[in-house]
Amino acid sequence: MKASEISRVGVFGGAGIIGSSWTTYFLWKGLSVVVYDIDQNALAPARERITRNLSYLVENGVLTQEAVSNALDRVVFTQEIAEACQDVQLVQECAPENYEVKKTLVAALDKHGTSEILFASSTSGLLITEIAKGSKHPERCIGAHPYNPPHLIPLVEITKGKQSNDETVQTAYDFYKALGKEPIVLKKETLGFISNRLQIALHREAVDLVLNGVCSVEDVDKAVCFGPGLRYALMGPNLTYQLGGGALGLKGIMDHIGPSVEMWLADMAAWKKFPENCADILQDGVEKEMANRRPEQGRTNEEIARWRDDKLLELLRLLGKIDF
Repeated sequence: MKASEISRVGVFGGAGIIGSSWTTYFLWKGLSVVVYDIDQNALAPARERITRNLSYLVENGVLTQEAVSNALDRVVFTQEIAEACQDVQLVQECAPENYEVKKTLVAALDKHGTSEILFASSTSGLLITEIAKGSKHPERCIGAHPYNPPHLIPLVEITKGKQSNDETVQTAYDFYKALGKEPIVLKKETLGFISNRLQIALHREAVDLVLNGVCSVEDVDKAVCFGPGLRYALMGPNLTYQLGGGALGLKGIMDHIGPSVEMWLADMAAWKKFPENCADILQDGVEKEMANRRPEQGRTNEEIARWRDDKLLELLRLLGKIDF
C-alpha cells in the first residue's frame, strides 16, 4: 500500500487524550476517521474534546468553521470493533500501556480487517515485537509514538518489531510526513524509544537535584525553560554543541570541556528506581510553582494547557510547520 492510498483511519482506544488528539489531527488534514473505544460512556466526552480542539484551531485562524463542520461529518464513533476495522487503511492504536490490551486489538484487526491494513501503536515505550506477538500479520505492525498533544507537536517516532517489514515502515513514514509530521525511524528496537529516554534522563537529574537540596522544583523548570529549552525548540543537542564549538565544531567543544564534564558525570544521578516519596515532594513543589505563575500564564492545569497550546502554535508558525 502507498501512503497516498490512506484516506480513512481507525483510532482504537480513541476516547482518551491521545486518541482524541490524533483524531483531531487526522480530521484537520482531511482524512476520515472511525473512533473506537470499548467504553460507551467515554465516546461522548471524546467527541466534545475533538470538537473543542478543532474550534481552538478556528479561534487561532488555522481552520475555518466550514472546515470544522466538514471534518466533524467525516468522523464516526463506535463501540463495535468490527465496524472500526472496516474500510480503514491504517489503525492508530491509543489504548492503555498494557501488552495484553494492545494484543487484543491486534487480534481484533486480524479477525475483522484485511491483511493490508497498517497497525501503528502510539505506545510510549513498549516493544512492538511483543505487541505483535501471536498476530497473523506481524509484518504490518509498527510503533508510531506521538508527543502530547499529537495534533500540535510534529514528532512521530516510528519503531519496528522483529517481524515488521520495511515496506510498512516506509509507508508509515511517507504517510506521517505527507500530513506535516516530523517522523523519525529507530534503527533498533528499544524500550522508551528516543525522545522519552532523553526526557527521562533529564528528569532523573532534575529529581536528584531537588532531593539533594540543590534547588527547588520551580528553579529546575526555569533552568530548563530559559536555558537549553530555548535552544532545543530550534535545534537538538548535537547541533547546539556544533555551534558552541565555533570553527572546531562539536568535536572541538567535547575535547575542550570533556575532562570537566566527566567530573560532572561522576557526580550525577545513576539510580534505577525513583527514590521513596519523591513523587510527593515533586507534587508539592510543582503546586507552589503553579501558584507563582503570572495570571496570564495560567495557574490551573486547564489554564496552563491553554497557554501551552497558544505558545506551541506560535512556535510552529516560527518553525514553518503551520500556516496562519
